Amino acid sequence: MKVRSLRPRALAASLAGLAIVTGGAYVAAAQTASAETSFAQAAPTEAARAPQAVVQTGTLSADAALRVADAVRKEAAKRNQRVTVVIVDRSGATRLVLKGDGTGPQSEESARRKAFTAVSFGKATSELGKSVSGDGPTIADIPGTLFLAGGVPVASGGVPVAGIGVGGAPSGDIDEAIAQAGLEAVAGQLG
Repeated sequence: MKVRSLRPRALAASLAGLAIVTGGAYVAAAQTASAETSFAQAAPTEAARAPQAVVQTGTLSADAALRVADAVRKEAAKRNQRVTVVIVDRSGATRLVLKGDGTGPQSEESARRKAFTAVSFGKATSELGKSVSGDGPTIADIPGTLFLAGGVPVASGGVPVAGIGVGGAPSGDIDEAIAQAGLEAVAGQLG
């Protein structure tokens, strides 16, 4: 009998100990939750200062690139010019090449380098070409660039997202006017 009477007492004592432990855990959990709430309130400030691991960049859509190329093709035909248009993305990768009928073999490389230069520096190549002179190294020494008129940047929110390069006309001014017509085809949709 004594054994039986000890078991309920032992069970009661165990449950009481569990209640104390649980109560202590509840208090600790409440304190932890309070600290986490304080940390969470401070976290946005800390997160705002922390560098981002992923950065989103804008890209000219394929549909927009096709509209640009079509506008370039039409403007070149209106001016009776045989040109190539190249569109590159922000990283300089080629998104589109359209060689017009009868264009010279140099026109593709010329257009690609003009587009690359325009997106790299965020300015028309005619404007950049004016600043490239003098002795010693200049930005014209950067591989893949070409500072002849005919390249225009495509910007969204003030940030370059693509470059349009046109090559093949007898002067860079004509190439650039044709490239500008391509830019105007999407200008209202760039944001």
